[in-house]
Amino acid sequence: MIRRSRVACFVALSLIGTAAMTPAADVKTGAVQKTFKNDDGTESPYVVYVPKAYDGTTALPVILFLHGSGETKGGAKMPFDQGLMNKHYQKQEEKFPAIVVVPQSEKRTWKADSADAKRALAMLDATTKEYKTDPARVYLTGLSMGGYGTWSLAVAHPEKWAAIVPVCGGGDPKAAEKIKDIPCWCFHGDKDDAVKVEKSREMIEALKKAGGDPKYTEYAGVGHNSWDRAYDTDELYTWLFAQKKK
Repeated sequence: MIRRSRVACFVALSLIGTAAMTPAADVKTGAVQKTFKNDDGTESPYVVYVPKAYDGTTALPVILFLHGSGETKGGAKMPFDQGLMNKHYQKQEEKFPAIVVVPQSEKRTWKADSADAKRALAMLDATTKEYKTDPARVYLTGLSMGGYGTWSLAVAHPEKWAAIVPVCGGGDPKAAEKIKDIPCWCFHGDKDDAVKVEKSREMIEALKKAGGDPKYTEYAGVGHNSWDRAYDTDELYTWLFAQKKK
């Protein structure tokens, strides 16, 4: 009886283990609302976009998307209203092949040493633990204020990113050496009055001088909103998802 009980217990535990590894049939997909608990006890909402085809069996790439200043907490718009999530994923929702982490700034900054940026990275880490993701394909992109944040977080954590896509932002050319080996595709409009196009030109030139090989697209006659065209570029995603950390 004791032996049979042990066998039954072993079988039961084996079944439990198998069930735990089996993807749940009710995994939420699309724009999934999440809540991050801060150290001070407050909570910060964020969104994780989960592709409709996600079933937990295939490791997917992950994108951290940083919005612009207009989508900061308390503003008239939300992070989904502009850029990557508004423009591209809705057009390609049925086949968009990546999990996207969409935090919201609370202090109107994405500088790497800010609470907003640190929280965004923590949200990214939580997402990679909750979902089956590919650690070799973690990407960073953002527009305007998020473009600045992309450059800043790339410099602060160059080991994290398989590629970066800064859109109409600016960074520190003196730090180009730290990120010269990260695949980069930068976008900017040459008539941008909010963030001068020279900001991107300086970063691209600095990367090249440091030995990097960045891609750069500059839109003639386009003002600050270069992100609609950038994120609507199909070739961007073909390029992006082909990048892997070595």
